[in-house]
Amino acid sequence: MRRLICLVSVRLLSVVALFAAANGGSGVLAADVAQINLTEWTPPDISSVGDDAFGKLVKYGYALMTDTANQIGPMVSDPARRYSGNNLSCQNCHLKAGTQPYAMPLTGVWGQFPQYRGREGEVGTLEDRINGCMERSMNGRALPLGGREMKAFLAFTKWASTGIPDGAKLTGAGALNVKEPGRAADLANGRQVYAQVCATCHGNDGLGQRAAGGNSYQFPPLWGPDSYNNGAGMARLLSAAAFIKHNMPLGTTYAAPVLSDQDAYDVAGFINSAERPQRANLDRDFPNRLQKPVDTAYGPYADDFSPEQHKLGPFDPIRAKVKELAAQAAAQR
Repeated sequence: MRRLICLVSVRLLSVVALFAAANGGSGVLAADVAQINLTEWTPPDISSVGDDAFGKLVKYGYALMTDTANQIGPMVSDPARRYSGNNLSCQNCHLKAGTQPYAMPLTGVWGQFPQYRGREGEVGTLEDRINGCMERSMNGRALPLGGREMKAFLAFTKWASTGIPDGAKLTGAGALNVKEPGRAADLANGRQVYAQVCATCHGNDGLGQRAAGGNSYQFPPLWGPDSYNNGAGMARLLSAAAFIKHNMPLGTTYAAPVLSDQDAYDVAGFINSAERPQRANLDRDFPNRLQKPVDTAYGPYADDFSPEQHKLGPFDPIRAKVKELAAQAAAQR
């Protein structure tokens, strides 16, 4: 219990430092926030992990990241371990087992929690974030907080963050934004880009290509019943476009993108216009509607723009309206 209290205290201090820096605060906390550039960072090597208790958890976490379907997918032999609802792998989004910069890496993530997230409207833990992925990107169910799988994900994330101070400001985290074209996504162009660039791996039908053995995919489905659901972050056009531009086709990096911003924007719109699993109770997301990302394709919204515009853009008119509504709400306090 004492170790848990100390860990929570350290993480909370890190959050205070991040808030101070983000809000232009002065003083020791803001000045002392470490700056880590993940594009120049060498992540630890999984082959160096030992066989002690922590090392075994790290290795299991690595297996969960890279071989998710065969570890906890919907077709594993033990029904109790069927946590993922699809046969995707965590590293389909967190590339190279969560170590590739600007591909939503896990390096450094350990020290970024607890953190406030608008989707839940509260400060959440890393465990909450992991289960968010399980329920949305993996279209499955939450992992038990005290279970081996959750402990393994936590251990892997801590190990992947080795050497990075808690609360550090990370360059290379998340995904680089695209420059928006100021219009709705052109689905006809998106379809053409998909056929020319994406279909070779993901299939003309978007249902992916299975791996040679087991239940997983060599190239994951981008829509259909075995893909991420409509509550996942990748179901948002701007999030998908940012990932696609700087990481696709597979092997691409942020330093040498293949697609233009406009093509990434259009193909993201095309992909997310296809049918996929539907998550229940999405109306509970973003209790403060003013914090809802403009490209969230499901309501309710603070503004009166259509779900279609929220899904495909253009987004600047929505931003302007939300800014106006936020100013009105602030004036009424």
